[in-house]
Amino acid sequence: MTSSPSLPPLDSLAITARGAVTCIGSGRDSHVVAMREGRSGLTDCDLPEVSFPCAIGRVAGIEEMLFPVGHAAYDNRASRLAFAALETDGLTDAVKRAIARYESRRVGLVVGTSTSGVERLESVYRAWPGEGPLAADYSLRHHNDHHAVTAFAAELLGIEGPSYTISTACSSSAKALVDASELIRLGLCDAVLAGGVDSLCLTSLYGFEALQLVSRGPCRPFDAGRDGLSIGEAAGFVLIEREGEGMRFAGYGETSDATTMSTPPEDGAGVAAAMRAALRRGSLAPEQVDFVKLHGTATQVNDSTEGAAVAAVFGAPDAASLKGMIGHTLGAAGAVEIVLCLDAMEAGIRPGTVGLSQPDPEIPFAARSTPSEEPISIAICNNAGFGGSNCSVILRTA
Repeated sequence: MTSSPSLPPLDSLAITARGAVTCIGSGRDSHVVAMREGRSGLTDCDLPEVSFPCAIGRVAGIEEMLFPVGHAAYDNRASRLAFAALETDGLTDAVKRAIARYESRRVGLVVGTSTSGVERLESVYRAWPGEGPLAADYSLRHHNDHHAVTAFAAELLGIEGPSYTISTACSSSAKALVDASELIRLGLCDAVLAGGVDSLCLTSLYGFEALQLVSRGPCRPFDAGRDGLSIGEAAGFVLIEREGEGMRFAGYGETSDATTMSTPPEDGAGVAAAMRAALRRGSLAPEQVDFVKLHGTATQVNDSTEGAAVAAVFGAPDAASLKGMIGHTLGAAGAVEIVLCLDAMEAGIRPGTVGLSQPDPEIPFAARSTPSEEPISIAICNNAGFGGSNCSVILRTA
């Protein structure tokens, strides 16, 4: 029996391009300025169908944006967010260059989402007279199918390699980036576009409200007075290639709590195990990590359990949550927050936790509340989803 050839090291792959759109704005410059200023994009909810007070992270101008000609069948809010993110910071051009370099069948696509185009179905049902067919331009395949936004991006860009969708709640797109790197290391692709998309919809807003997890104002991660999360919408993508210039993934870890659908273990054991696995894969010691990007949803249980996990692995690290800036973008959170963390690393910023004014004394360390002009060489990014799905990704500068 012959042994399998060894895989190339994870950090030999390059993150050659990236782009994101959030309630803060579109592209790297908007997000860097907001992180420097410690500014939030959350606003009072103005959706007429929402009957309870809350803050949301709405992306402005999505409704008026011109949708690409020839792809009208996919037109919904999620696909528009994806298109907006792909148009930022030269990302689409970078993907096209990768296709020209490697051929379309050697370029893959992995996308994470929680709700895909369910917002389109909601609008169709609201307009439905109660009998007869739904709207003539509504298609399950082009809107509600979880793979719809992935299929749209593949068709738009001409990607013909492996293409699939991951839906593991709020860890979805972090896991998409992990899968993308392994597709390259296994020799199945030479480049992979990976990311996440989720749009504001009543399904998410009322679902989290039913769980009594929605804050009545802008969320306050890791604050003693936190009272829940704020739902946002966003899209974010990174292009990973087997060679080239750019920042690197230095490690990752994935675990499953295998306990309840929505409540993690109080000690955060699964999150801690994911972080330790990421450190082992990257051959790193905890003290080598400069910054911890917290999942930090601002719910009582999540912040307490994640705080216990982070303290168990890192002690009292420099750490912050980005959700006070952009809200909880659900399936998009992993990819979008990784893009913002890469932006911060490139700009030499350590972002603060917007909304944090009084650290919770029950959490073993105080999260960073204000930004500073300090470099980050190595960062770990945590994301966790319902069902106990945990994913930690380590980033490092080139």
